[in-house]
Amino acid sequence: MTPARLCIAVIDDDDGVRAAVSDLLRAANFHARGFASAEAFLARVPPGRFDCLVVDVNLPGMTGVALLNALARLGSPQPAVLITGRHDPGTLDLLGRAASVPQLRKPFGDPELFDALRRAMSPV
Repeated sequence: MTPARLCIAVIDDDDGVRAAVSDLLRAANFHARGFASAEAFLARVPPGRFDCLVVDVNLPGMTGVALLNALARLGSPQPAVLITGRHDPGTLDLLGRAASVPQLRKPFGDPELFDALRRAMSPV
C-alpha cells in the first residue's frame, strides 16, 4: 500500500509565484492547489482539508498571518510556511507575531522550501 500524497495549499496573490510553487510541489509528488487570496481559500476550502499551507505574508485583504489566526480561531490550526518578498517594518512585525511558523524570503530555492515544509509538518 502506498501512503497518501500530502495536500499543500499555495496562497499567494502573485500568479507567477503561485504557479511556480504549485508546479514544484506537484513535481515532488504532492497534491497542490493555488489560491489568489486568503478570502478565496476560506470561501472554497473546509477547515483541515490540507496537510500544510504555503502562505504569502502580504496578501491583499486578509494577511497570511491573519489567515493562520482565523483558522486557529475556527479550531483548525494548520501547519504552514510563510513566504514574503517584502522586508518593510509592517511585514517584519507580522513575521515577528508568527515566529513559530517557518518563514522564507523570496526568492527561495527548492531545498529551502522542502526543509520549511518538513519543519512545519513535524510534530513538536
